[in-house]
Amino acid sequence: MPNIVLFSGSSHQDLSQRVADRLGLELGKVVTKKFSNQETSVEIGESVRGEDVYIVQSGCGEINDNLMELLIMINACKIASSSRVTAVIPCFPYARQDKKDKSRAPISAKLVANMLSVAGADHIITMDLHASQIQGFFDIPVDNLYAEPAVLQWIKENIVEWRNCIIVSPDAGGAKRVTSIADRLNVEFALIHKERKKANEVDRMVLVGDVKDRVAILVDDMADTCGTVCHAADKLVSAGATKVYAILTHGIFSGPAIARINNAAFEAVVVTNTIPQEEKMKHCPKIQVIDISMILAEAIRRTHNGESVSYLFSHVPL
Repeated sequence: MPNIVLFSGSSHQDLSQRVADRLGLELGKVVTKKFSNQETSVEIGESVRGEDVYIVQSGCGEINDNLMELLIMINACKIASSSRVTAVIPCFPYARQDKKDKSRAPISAKLVANMLSVAGADHIITMDLHASQIQGFFDIPVDNLYAEPAVLQWIKENIVEWRNCIIVSPDAGGAKRVTSIADRLNVEFALIHKERKKANEVDRMVLVGDVKDRVAILVDDMADTCGTVCHAADKLVSAGATKVYAILTHGIFSGPAIARINNAAFEAVVVTNTIPQEEKMKHCPKIQVIDISMILAEAIRRTHNGESVSYLFSHVPL
């Protein structure tokens, strides 16, 4: 592939390397370091004049540092006369702050969108946005890829009794996601409705649907402290589910998450590698990872060649 350069930010080197290997490219030379006052410094180590530049940087770890590094890398490539700069952001930062849900609340996802545009990004590739309307915060094209095809493949390959499973959403917000997966597997779905009496009081969880004597698969787009998803697992077991799996696109796992998963009734907690999971897997044997580098790589290849990306919404590239 001529006229293409792929750079990696420091947030997820392993994923960037997998994408580069899949495309048959070498990762571009870039040096990212910090001055003693913690300012981020980026040096692009090769010419990008007239090139189609892709920068892979996930919103994880030290999120603010990584976001700033991405903005500086985009700007560095832009003012070095690259023809187009695409930011590949597997896990979009600040995606949960996407609406004004109380007075004086910021819409930080819109702010991040503005920052990326002002830095000089011409195109964004991301995966499983927390709310798909975030695409509308940008005035540049956004390709929101889905982990769903890879999830379906994992279910069919790893859960023997998948034809007798039920797909469950741990909250009402994920209803659309679970109905889509349930339809494509031709199985039933259930929802868990949380009733909050008031702040800091134990939520009452109401299960809508019948999970008795079935394998329950909890599906969500992200899990941070895992309170909701672990609570939901206990609810499913008490309602008669034979096994409980959780499938999450972005496994953030901060705070008490790992301890909660270890104590919960999961057979396995399956996440994609949009966020590095090596350290977490050492402390939690239940975590399993689906590699989505081939989806990102194929999206980059199709974008570079001016082909349609919609095939990836329903298929895993071979």
